[in-house]
Amino acid sequence: MRVIPPSLAAALLMAAPAAQAAEPSVLVPSYRPPVQPLSIVSEFRIGGSAQDPGSNEKNTSNINAELLFAKPVTGLDRFWAAFVPRPTVGGSYNVDGRTSYAYLGATWTFDVTDRIFVEGFFGAAFHDGYTGPKLYVPKIYNSLGCSPLFREGAAIGFRINERWSVMATIEHMSNAGLCVENRGLTNYGGKISYTF
Repeated sequence: MRVIPPSLAAALLMAAPAAQAAEPSVLVPSYRPPVQPLSIVSEFRIGGSAQDPGSNEKNTSNINAELLFAKPVTGLDRFWAAFVPRPTVGGSYNVDGRTSYAYLGATWTFDVTDRIFVEGFFGAAFHDGYTGPKLYVPKIYNSLGCSPLFREGAAIGFRINERWSVMATIEHMSNAGLCVENRGLTNYGGKISYTF
């Protein structure tokens, strides 16, 4: 067995820290807070619409509000993230006493540019309008057949800044011919949105 002289052992021990210091250190990424605060609510929207201009409920208007919740799946790149919808709940109150409704479903948002986006919605709407045969529906109301109805919607929007957006909207509600009547409602309007 070979014995290392004490002077050489001492020199090696003193050289070890210097050698370690000479090695490049591993960079630890600094923590960056998320762009948005962690929240189950993604957006709040409020707006108005004209109620089905070509129907018995024409010349009436609605006040609309909705909440969009955070996407249930995160961590995807921008392309694939667009295909994950945001759960949505909302309601529309007819200020002229015609059909009002609440709805829930899913909203898909697709960015055209950093500021311009388009959206689609699909879900169900629960209303206080008239159902049943058209014979029993007053002339100033649409004959909606039943409740709930299918609700589809679309929008084109513009981001004013990172928090505020404006959009033009269209929505349609009907029962797809599953009930005795199916006049439905098609409304046109606009909304402003605040992103949390």
